[in-house]
Amino acid sequence: MASPEMDAGAVPAPTHDSVFLSKPLFGLRLSYLLVIFSLLFFLLLSLSLLLLFLLLRRSRAAARARHVIAPIQAANHAEVEPMKRIEEGCSVAPPSTATTITTTTTVATTPTTASCSSSSRANMNVEREEMGWGRWYSVEELEMATGDFSENSVIGKGGYGIVYRGVLPDFSVVAVKNLLDNKGQAEREFKVEVEAIGKVRHKNLVGLIGYCAEGPKRMLVYEYVDNGSLEQWLHGELGRANPLTWDVRMKIAIGTAKGIAYLHEGLEPKVVHRDIKSSNILLDKQWNPKVSDFGMAKLLGGGSSYVTTRVMGTFGYVAPDYASTGILSEGSDIYSFGVLLMELISGRSPVDYNRQPGEVNLVEWFKGMVGSRRIEEVLDPSMPVQPPPRALKRVLLVCLRCIDSDAQKRPKMGQVVHMLEGDEFPFRVEHRSPRDTSLAASALTPRRVQLASGIVDLERSMWR
Repeated sequence: MASPEMDAGAVPAPTHDSVFLSKPLFGLRLSYLLVIFSLLFFLLLSLSLLLLFLLLRRSRAAARARHVIAPIQAANHAEVEPMKRIEEGCSVAPPSTATTITTTTTVATTPTTASCSSSSRANMNVEREEMGWGRWYSVEELEMATGDFSENSVIGKGGYGIVYRGVLPDFSVVAVKNLLDNKGQAEREFKVEVEAIGKVRHKNLVGLIGYCAEGPKRMLVYEYVDNGSLEQWLHGELGRANPLTWDVRMKIAIGTAKGIAYLHEGLEPKVVHRDIKSSNILLDKQWNPKVSDFGMAKLLGGGSSYVTTRVMGTFGYVAPDYASTGILSEGSDIYSFGVLLMELISGRSPVDYNRQPGEVNLVEWFKGMVGSRRIEEVLDPSMPVQPPPRALKRVLLVCLRCIDSDAQKRPKMGQVVHMLEGDEFPFRVEHRSPRDTSLAASALTPRRVQLASGIVDLERSMWR
């Protein structure tokens, strides 16, 4: 009779649980499947928690974004001026003494400053999505990007703010303009720049890609242009170490003209920059220029001009007709571009008190040199190779046409582009009716010299 006890070397019989777990399903043991299901469960749980965290963070960001200003309509806005500002049908009186008058609209102002400012603040409390462009940044994000706005990150300073180099979490480089809140100036420039170029995209205009508006803070985030400004290359250490060639200067001139032409002729309403100068022309590594700093820009709606008693711009670049009458038109930018073109050719500043009395003002010196046919002497002596004489004469004539004392005779910026590219002859064509021609035939030649400061006759003689 066999012993009921198991031999020492015998294998124990499998239990019901072990048989169940070792039973294959889809080619895998159930024990493996349980492990896989457990991992999937924990993964789904982690994803759910992550989504919940992101939703909470977005709701907090939306709450902070209620300080962002309302979108600014491009048309039918009066200019923001320190004495009287027309905003949503009511007047606000920031502290200053200048006034603004439009040529197409008459607006009566009434002393309702308190009620208007309260409604204006209410209009500012909107969600950032209503801006319709760009990205909203928090102050904390921009502080991290700029190293808490450290001095080492400063790449530019101006009367309205400080520009910092910033690096975002995705390693993209941006330029952050922190607007100085000088008696409401930050709010005014913020609105002007958003209104002028918020949705504008052009290869020769610096792109505005984002903004920050938290409490009194107003900051603008631009694309970063990494090769300095034209001013640094013409008058700073960059240019002294490596002077710009004629071809590079012409590339900068043509690109700048295209950017301004887009503001004047490619947008409705048109935008007048009002501060075209070498420090506002930024350059990339391929010498492509980008017009920047639209804090003084003005939108011109149905009319072609605007009257203001507060002349804005930089001394040496401001058109004399604008400075004396306050009439702003696209011709004001064209005059400034003419001065910029002279600056590119000569390497001189528009106003330089270190020079001899007759050479302090670039425009007067330039006209005198060209008038006496000493055109080779206007060239920047640091230029490695002089341009062909015909190319130089063409650009000189464009300069003279842009700075014509009669704003109506200045060419449009689109014409300037064609003239610089060689597609259009730079001589002025004066249109007269047959009656006007017959009446003025005897006095035409001497009067032309007086009205245009000798420019027309000079143009002809230069090409003989």
